Amino acid sequence: MQFPRTDKAPNVKTLLAFFAIYFIWGSTYLAIKYAVETIPPFVMMGTRSLVAGAVLFFWSRWRGETQVRKEHWPSLLVIGALFFLVGHGALAWAQQRVSSGMAALLVASEPLWIALIESSAIRNFKIGANGVIGLVLGFAGMVVLIAPSHSFGAEPVNIMGTAAILLGTISWSSGAVYLRVAKLPKSSILSAGLELIIGGVLLYGAALVSGEFAYMANHAVSMRSVLALAYLIVFGSIIAFTAYVWLLSQTSATRTSTHTYVNPIIAVILGWAFAQEAIAANTMIAAVIIMVSVYLVLKKKSPKAAETASITPVQEPELVQRSRRIYAPELVTVSNQEALK
Repeated sequence: MQFPRTDKAPNVKTLLAFFAIYFIWGSTYLAIKYAVETIPPFVMMGTRSLVAGAVLFFWSRWRGETQVRKEHWPSLLVIGALFFLVGHGALAWAQQRVSSGMAALLVASEPLWIALIESSAIRNFKIGANGVIGLVLGFAGMVVLIAPSHSFGAEPVNIMGTAAILLGTISWSSGAVYLRVAKLPKSSILSAGLELIIGGVLLYGAALVSGEFAYMANHAVSMRSVLALAYLIVFGSIIAFTAYVWLLSQTSATRTSTHTYVNPIIAVILGWAFAQEAIAANTMIAAVIIMVSVYLVLKKKSPKAAETASITPVQEPELVQRSRRIYAPELVTVSNQEALK
């Protein structure tokens, strides 16, 4: 069953759904910062992935979607590793060393990396003039954000933490490109649940190898970290996910994808208000540059160009798929057809 999309004045339900994808996803960076205060990063992200994956898996079972073939497992394993072991694991590890605001702005560069990987790996892929300008601006914005500058009043940058976030973002972007050709179960909800579960198992394996479980045996976990982890699971991965899928059935993917520009701003403000994270001049300048660059990369073709191109139903949500998924990774496999069921 398909629900008609409409651009009429939003009602209360629509406003609440936008609040979820704007504020909740923007607040997850601060929640990660609190969670890893006393919960080791791989254990924390592994738990989040396993619980969220189990919810999606049993949801798909309830819907009668159970078909997984032998050829699906290699792709599920690769995506689970790229998205969650490296993508989420690196982010959580880095947020022990990097402010939540800087982490959000670095992750906001994901559409830039996707465009760069696609232009290098996909034959006949044309990034266009807007894309080229966006890439140049985006990487210039990251230089402004990362490069130490006493004139901006910026604090010293943790190189290892920054490098880990960029590594995780590139890994996530690679997974998003690979996802387009991967052999996966027909049900995107089932695929997402299995990817999260596999990612959670891999993260637990990394936690075991790195001694995180042994560390937890000798250290207390604070209530703030437990509540932050619960918030990430319930609000970041379940409520916001549901709101996002519902919005795709009610309004355009372009309008829904505006969370790409709002989330980093929310993360910076919350980090300043609740975690005493300083907002230096270079952070504000970099935020503007990166947001403009993401807009240019995600910008739709002009009407004239659209006349000569074949636009399939799947292409519209790809604008959203190229936006940041770090808040609710299970969204990556939600296609237009699945979202409108």
